[in-house]
Amino acid sequence: MRGAIAQGSALFVAAVLAAVLFANAPASAQALPGQALAFDRSKGNCLTCHDIKGGDSPGNLGPPLSDMKARFPDRKELAAIVFDETKRNPQTVMPPFGRNLILTDGEIEAIVDFLYTR
Repeated sequence: MRGAIAQGSALFVAAVLAAVLFANAPASAQALPGQALAFDRSKGNCLTCHDIKGGDSPGNLGPPLSDMKARFPDRKELAAIVFDETKRNPQTVMPPFGRNLILTDGEIEAIVDFLYTR
């Protein structure tokens, strides 16, 4: 329980810090925290397999991540895919980012928030 509270507090502090840092930046320089995670080759790594608007050197192994809000109106479904796509598709090559502790629940939610803007 204590770990979950500390993790939640850390995510809150990170969100506040990001808001303060980007508050005075021009709109083109502002990025959602989930975008940084999705484009980070050492963390979310979404660009390795997916084409995402605004990303550099995207892969084409997975489907393009566009129109996500229309494709996944239930955001829990999209979060579950990022958490562990093997539950829905045992043959997938997509890593189970949540199950393997590559991304936290908060990071997955941030990525879903970002993908909903695409």
